[in-house]
Amino acid sequence: MLYTFTKEERLCNFHLIDNLFEEGNSFVKYPFRVVYSFIESEQVFPAQVLVSVSKKRFKRANKRNFIRRKIKEAYRLNKHKLYHILDKNEIKLVFAIIYLPTEILSYAEIEAGIEKVINQFYKLTVLKSNG
Repeated sequence: MLYTFTKEERLCNFHLIDNLFEEGNSFVKYPFRVVYSFIESEQVFPAQVLVSVSKKRFKRANKRNFIRRKIKEAYRLNKHKLYHILDKNEIKLVFAIIYLPTEILSYAEIEAGIEKVINQFYKLTVLKSNG
């Protein structure tokens, strides 16, 4: 269960997605822009994620899918850190990872970016639980 990425962990609910982009907060940790929202929900997993790669920057679907697979794999292998933080503070989170560069980055660069995103969520949850 630790290193899986199931359907329940993906953000698919249209109402949650609309709410996320209308009322959510965001930050940029290169190579990603992250839109996030803390929610009050009875979801099984502490976080749900949506991964997006711009069709404007990558016209070919195979390139978009290739980047999306790299991002999901990096998230799958590092999400246990995020889950530990969220479970400890009893917080539920929905967020979207949006890929910014116009070229395809290596897996190592993408994984480093995911780790930066998780570290930023750590700072945000500490602020949320203290404030």
